[in-house]
Amino acid sequence: MTPSKSVTALSKKSVLTGALTAALLATPALAEATTLRIAHVWPGGSLIDRELFQAWAESVEEASDGRLQVEIFPGATLTGADNAYQGVVNGIADVGATAQGYNAGRFPLTQVVELPGVSASSRQGSCILQSLYEQGHFDEEYSDTRPLFMFTTGPGYLHTKERLIETPADLEGLRLRRPTPVVGDMFTRLGAQAVGMPAPEVFTSMQRGVVDGLSFNWEGMKTFRLNELANYHTEVPLYDLSLFATMNQRTYDSLPEDLQQVIDDHSGLEWSLRAAEVYDELIRQGRQDAEEAGHEFLVIENALEHADWGPVLNETIERYLEEVGEEGREIYEAALALQDECRA
Repeated sequence: MTPSKSVTALSKKSVLTGALTAALLATPALAEATTLRIAHVWPGGSLIDRELFQAWAESVEEASDGRLQVEIFPGATLTGADNAYQGVVNGIADVGATAQGYNAGRFPLTQVVELPGVSASSRQGSCILQSLYEQGHFDEEYSDTRPLFMFTTGPGYLHTKERLIETPADLEGLRLRRPTPVVGDMFTRLGAQAVGMPAPEVFTSMQRGVVDGLSFNWEGMKTFRLNELANYHTEVPLYDLSLFATMNQRTYDSLPEDLQQVIDDHSGLEWSLRAAEVYDELIRQGRQDAEEAGHEFLVIENALEHADWGPVLNETIERYLEEVGEEGREIYEAALALQDECRA
């Protein structure tokens, strides 16, 4: 018997449906794309946003054949600077990036790397910090997330509106934005008023006279336009701010193994040093901007041995190491041992 036209049409429809289903199952990039939300504190369109986080996002998307899509929320628009880490823990963001110092008391061992004299550049500091993490020194501090990579800002100096700071005694009576509690304690001991605030708020505060100056790295002076307000710069290395990019553990665990491998391939020292490369370029640009604007500079050489600044900085180091205990002192020694290797 010859099949009827209706039966033939039905058979063709079944074949086409089966083929379409098979095609969809064979193209997970179309059917199973996962969107990762990145929350970070740097302004949208800044060099760090473009050359670090957008570059990371594009590389992840390409390596996953589009099965991972990345949505970036810059400028603390999804989570604030001081709750970016907890936002990752809670799943508000899948990846968060900010400074450990914005989370008071949460990362005391990590912040040993911030002490004066540990590093002289973002590259050196980032290499030291990431290496210490990979050696297992900070595991417990990040047990509720999955760190991707860590980096540092390079040394933070003193920048003021009205006059040059030449000695520690010149800080007395000034209102200064503190980058970390350790530097804030130093300011207080020297008779200054230490004011805490996230980096994105500093420009407005300085413009309104809430603070007379601040301690910041040259990248921050450029990224947050602070060279427009501060005309005097004392290059005494007070700290080197530590930073991180970390991932929600549940998000990572929910990915298939091949996509977990993509994330693993976009973690570790390689991306730590890529972050440092961006920072060191911004450090160069930030100082150059101040030079071209005709600002006044004072460079303190060999700061830890300097007659005026050395005692203050060494006291700051010792006070912090006493606070964090023997484990912190061991990490400090390990950091110093990495200096030559990480300088290369």
